[in-house]
Amino acid sequence: MQEGLCWINGHARTAVDGGWIDNVDPSDGVSFGRLARGKAADIDAAVSAAHDAFKNRWQRVSAVERGRVMTRLATLVTQDAAQLASLEARDTGKPISQARADVVALARYFEFYAGACDKLHGQTLPYAEGYTVLTLREPHGVTGHIIPWNYPMQIFGRSVGAALAAGNCCVVKPAEDACLSLLRVAALASEAGLPDGVLNLVPGLGIEAGAALAAHPDIQHLSFTGSTATGKLVAQACALRASPVTLELGGKSPQLVFEDADLDAALPVLVNAVIQNAGQTCSAGSRVLVQDTIADRLIEALAHRFCALRAGPSSADLDLGPLVSRKQQQVVWDFLSAAQREGLEVAAQGSVVDDAPEQGFYQAPVLFADVPQSSRLTQSEIFGPVLVVQRFTDEADALRLANDTPYGLVAGLWTRDGARQLRLAKQLHSGQVFINNYGAGGGVELPFGGVKGSGYGREKGFEALYGFTQLKTIAIRHG
Repeated sequence: MQEGLCWINGHARTAVDGGWIDNVDPSDGVSFGRLARGKAADIDAAVSAAHDAFKNRWQRVSAVERGRVMTRLATLVTQDAAQLASLEARDTGKPISQARADVVALARYFEFYAGACDKLHGQTLPYAEGYTVLTLREPHGVTGHIIPWNYPMQIFGRSVGAALAAGNCCVVKPAEDACLSLLRVAALASEAGLPDGVLNLVPGLGIEAGAALAAHPDIQHLSFTGSTATGKLVAQACALRASPVTLELGGKSPQLVFEDADLDAALPVLVNAVIQNAGQTCSAGSRVLVQDTIADRLIEALAHRFCALRAGPSSADLDLGPLVSRKQQQVVWDFLSAAQREGLEVAAQGSVVDDAPEQGFYQAPVLFADVPQSSRLTQSEIFGPVLVVQRFTDEADALRLANDTPYGLVAGLWTRDGARQLRLAKQLHSGQVFINNYGAGGGVELPFGGVKGSGYGREKGFEALYGFTQLKTIAIRHG
């Protein structure tokens, strides 16, 4: 039996009250280990360790040396890639090749932020005669990080990597459905030379450990990735103690396909954008808006591809694995039942391979065509491999449909018309817009975040460092 313990002050330990959570493999529904069920007392211990480390150790480490520690960590992650990918795949159910890609991304985040440590500068400002005015970028101190289960390593890298580079110490609450890879990374960080207490992880339930972290009076900045509903509760908890928070929340991201688009280039991207990680991606391209003049042709091509898609165990490395839990499987089933009640017809559906374990949490990819704008499938985040297609007549109609949801995380735009590309990119209510691609390979350099119900603040890239620092202005009068 595999155990995942709390990681506090450089050491693995059980939860204070000795509680445990079963760790279930989504591919077969069988428990293969247990996780420490951290609660408020464990969060208190982690925050205390982080404050001590910030005051007495990490704050005294130069930016150059911080970067060297993070570079060593990136190297260790790369060397440990096989084990990390195996843990991630078994925890989340994603195909092993996708888990391997997540390890590569994690190492790249540490490399990127290692190089940024000594490049986070203040400024000197022109002011009145007899004054010199300068600004400093300083770390908050102790930052909290609530990491979801869909991409544990990637989201840990972009959040914790930026926080450490800016000079903060971190307390992390990983999702109870996927903790093991992050606990392994914490041990690697210690091996890389990260001082004890700089990085602390407390597994546990969101309503217990997560709520305790969000409300903790000594957390000076919180980063949360998850659902919009939970994000609102986190923001309320932070507001009560006047603490800044970064929220990366849900999405219902559209891809707009115009009649001049290169369909051969677009088709595989349109499909992959909704089946990657079994559709359990905040930025999943879960809506395709297609110009009516080419709609029938595109729907037929999408249907052909969907019929060939296969879901199976993570070790089989097929198009997609299972959903992460029985609970998430039921959420997707509820959406499909609602679609049936609405009278929506399935245009195409993939399959679950015959030898997939019966108790696994599988859902074959489903394609719906001509879905109304008012449908729950159009307006709500499903977090499963379900794609809806809608038709539009012209640019104005496309923008109306694209922007008419509560979300605004990512949008895709497929057209060869350069003027249209810029015109629509500026009018789409979205934190990122990709033109003739979707996701740009997930580049760690690209600021990421949403508008409207998709949250606020930015992660990834150099922009993330600003959120993990506070600006101090110093005005010197010298005559």
